[in-house]
Amino acid sequence: MPCPHLEQLPPEPAPRTPGRCEECDEAGIHAWVHLRTCLSCGHVGCCDSSQFRHATAHHRSTGHPVMRTAEPGEDWRWCYVDRAVV
Repeated sequence: MPCPHLEQLPPEPAPRTPGRCEECDEAGIHAWVHLRTCLSCGHVGCCDSSQFRHATAHHRSTGHPVMRTAEPGEDWRWCYVDRAVV
């Protein structure tokens, strides 16, 4: 069954800070592990293996449900609400 949150998304937005975590970059930190892009607004945040977990923090503060990997060669999405790869 398709994820209903994925079906409700707007057209995929461009990443707001391509190649870097928005919050880490603002703080002068460049030690993230992997990047994730919010499919609701284009926010780019660091993954849960990174110290600050900005992608998940973005979901918690906004309720935006789905992100995709921003890593080269990877093509998957995660629904925070359903806790599933979609």
